[in-house]
Amino acid sequence: MKTDTFLQGLIYAALFGAGTAAGAYLMVPVPPVPITLQTLFLYLAGALLGGRLALLSQVVYLILGIIGLPVFAGGKAGLGVLFGPTGGYLIGFLPAAYIVGKWNEMLKAPSFSMVLLSMIAGTIPIYVLGVLQLCFVAKLGVGKAVSVGMLPFLIGDGIKIVVATLLAQRVVGHLRFRGKNND
Repeated sequence: MKTDTFLQGLIYAALFGAGTAAGAYLMVPVPPVPITLQTLFLYLAGALLGGRLALLSQVVYLILGIIGLPVFAGGKAGLGVLFGPTGGYLIGFLPAAYIVGKWNEMLKAPSFSMVLLSMIAGTIPIYVLGVLQLCFVAKLGVGKAVSVGMLPFLIGDGIKIVVATLLAQRVVGHLRFRGKNND
């Protein structure tokens, strides 16, 4: 990879990591739970940057929070957040970004439905790791953890996935690092 392309990819990864951080503060106040826009930036990173750079963008995001910047939802920060009840969701951002990105790398001409499906697939590890950690840390049964840690967020996540897919389809020709371009 050329040095200028490599540096540009790193800059985009850092920007999407910062976007994910900003997304923790961008909330849509709808009942029963407000919707933050963190995963919107994660989905866009995956669709536009490919697996490795999308993963890197979320590593940047987590490092910002771990070192003490208040970038997690609710202005939280620190390594303790990752070990708390909601830490599994944040850890799930890593495989989610990679899955969305890798899936989109494999597409020659990403259609709306395939980009949408990649984002749905990327959401699975967020919920799985989030619910498992919620069970473990909050000592909840699986049913209770699903009812409080997943079900209330499904509609909001569905909306974010559709919006991210639409945005990615609009931007894809202008910003795209995938496949061999980001190895």
